[in-house]
Amino acid sequence: GQTVTVSSDVMRQFAATRFAHPKKSIIIDGDSNGGGIVPIAYRKSSFTNAVQWAAGLELFLLIEDPRRVFFTTDHPNGAPFTSYPELFALLMDRNLRAAWLEDLPKSALDMTTLPAITREYTLFEIATMTRAAAAKLLGLSDRGHLGEGALADIAVYHDLKDRAAMFRAAHLVFKNGENVVRDGKVVREIDGKTLNVAPPYDRGIDRRLDGYYEGLYGVPRRLFTVPPEARGFLSAFQDVPCAA
Repeated sequence: GQTVTVSSDVMRQFAATRFAHPKKSIIIDGDSNGGGIVPIAYRKSSFTNAVQWAAGLELFLLIEDPRRVFFTTDHPNGAPFTSYPELFALLMDRNLRAAWLEDLPKSALDMTTLPAITREYTLFEIATMTRAAAAKLLGLSDRGHLGEGALADIAVYHDLKDRAAMFRAAHLVFKNGENVVRDGKVVREIDGKTLNVAPPYDRGIDRRLDGYYEGLYGVPRRLFTVPPEARGFLSAFQDVPCAA
């Protein structure tokens, strides 16, 4: 499918322009800074794209503990997050995977064990991988569960056989306990916050880092920090304590 790659690796993005689809790109280079935006269309007929697709699914299906694998497509480079419903469906349905595998190059199939994997994720495993495990990893005690003190970020789905359709249009979504989506339609908008996770650490490292920056760059480390006034509306940010 179609996506777009975004990276501050200027030379890598410049090299990728010959693979751009459509043939458009934006490359910016400046004083020690820059970036590139290149549209990419992943194709079933491509050996490389087929191996990338199969390897991702293979990895998730071979890791048996859903608490030790965390779902992402490196949005948007690998795929936009809007493709998550289709990817969840592939993890949950081996027959759907088999149908997709029929369209891939044989040379790509020879590089993967995916055709032999019969495992199917359960809804419980999907919830663990995408909610509970991620929250626990970050030490966010008010997320990833339905217990006392949780924020009540809840998604409710109709139990449909078509898992992709089910995940594309949630029956209900609650944000901080307030209903924001009903039957796939946004019914209320609530401003969220960008979370800044602040784990505890040994403050003694600050002195070592100060010396490191002075020795390597010849300037104080504080010059590399982002001052609060540069963050704009501070109400859009929230510091979250991280459990040790």
